[in-house]
Amino acid sequence: MIREADILHALRAVNDPEVGVNVVDLGLVYSTEIDGGRVRVVMTMTTPACPMHSYLTEEVREAILSRFDEVESVTVQLVWDPPWSPQMISERGRRQLGWL
Repeated sequence: MIREADILHALRAVNDPEVGVNVVDLGLVYSTEIDGGRVRVVMTMTTPACPMHSYLTEEVREAILSRFDEVESVTVQLVWDPPWSPQMISERGRRQLGWL
């Protein structure tokens, strides 16, 4: 059975190419839901005008589908509330950015 921790681990392979930090540690992933073979990821971008939104949502889908044979579909829902802010970056992400 897939757990949220498994999904988040898979998503750590998806890096924001503009920042060089994965989407989890960057604080872009707000939640995940697993319902049998369906996975839903609720996430945001650093800004609504982010030019990488299509790329990142497709990478999120592929990271999950390629890792878990039992997953049949992945839905990525982009939300803008709450808006992303640098305070959402994890300690690990801050280290990667040289902020710690």
